[in-house]
This record gives sequence, structure tokens and C-alpha cells, in this order.
Amino acid sequence: MPKIIGRSLEEHRREVRSRVFDVLRGQLYERGFDAITLAGVAAEAGLGRTAMYNHFPDKESLLVAFVEDEATRYVERLKAAVATADTPVEKLSTFVRLQLRVLAEYHLPPGTALASALAPAAYRRISAHADPITGQLREILAEGVPEEDPELLIPMITAALGSRQVVDVPPERLDDAIEGAVRFVLRAVGMRDDREKPEN
Repeated sequence: MPKIIGRSLEEHRREVRSRVFDVLRGQLYERGFDAITLAGVAAEAGLGRTAMYNHFPDKESLLVAFVEDEATRYVERLKAAVATADTPVEKLSTFVRLQLRVLAEYHLPPGTALASALAPAAYRRISAHADPITGQLREILAEGVPEEDPELLIPMITAALGSRQVVDVPPERLDDAIEGAVRFVLRAVGMRDDREKPEN
């Protein structure tokens, strides 16, 4: 019988998932999605292959569970961060920064590649977690640029923030790249950052 981690089966399940997700997070950053295997994740997490398969029968189920867990925590983090911002400019800037930080941290394949790698039902489950994030952006735009249609701006912004080229820079240049993207998005939607120096 596999060794139980924690004081109950539920605690054991949480501990195993946490350990596996920590390993997967690191491997996504170091290797990318395509190079990851269940056996490799299990070995680094200190789990037997049977125990791993009991929790995640295949790579697809592991990825879906991981994305759902990460997305839930990210949405909470995003809402909390945006709530501390006073103006639409600050809210949109916060949104852009967090989105790009996450993009820099995780090496999931882009949407089209991910869709082809997963079964349709699994991809729909993952995609559904973008809805609260899109909703947050919609609220920011409605407040900041009420004269514009958010449904036209949202795909433009998400496309700009979804390109890995923005964050695929040396670590010492990442902050500058992100701040450049913040300025780009603000200008694109017609918001002005009062901290910027006026052009002569």
C-alpha cells in the first residue's frame, strides 16, 4: 500500500498534488511542455509511477489539473492587485504586468498548439479559466475608455500580451520589456499615464 503523506487521505491528496505541481511548474520553465513526461515528473516529485498514475492517468489530465489550480490562484491574485489600484490607468498597468510575469514564468504552448495537443473537452476546460481574466480586463476598459467597445479592444490586448517575444529577453531586461508593453497597451487604448513626460 502506498505511503500516506499527511494525516488523512484528503491531506495526502493535497500534498501529492502540491508536490507534483511544484515539479511541473519548474519543468515547464526549464524544458517546455513537449519535453515533459509523467514518469519524469513522478521521479522528481519522489513518487512511484503507480502512485502518479493514480492521481493523474495521463499527461493531459496532469496539465488540465495544473492549469485549473494555477488559474484559480492567479485570478484571486489578479483581483486583489487590481483592487488596490486607484485609477483605470493603474488597474490596466497592473493587469498587463501580471499577465506578462505569468507568461515569463510558464512555458505552456500557445493556444493553437495547446488545442491540437489536447482533446477538445480538456481544452475547453482550460480555456474556461480565461473567462474571469477577460472579465477583469473588460471592467477595466469599460471604466477607463467608456467611449470604446471593450469587445474590440480585448482581442487586440490579449494578442499583444500573448506573444512570448515580449518576455523572451535576458533576465536583466525583463522589467524594461514589461514596462514597455505597459506603455504600449496604455497608448493603444488611449489611456494616458500621468507619470510620462509630455512630448515636446
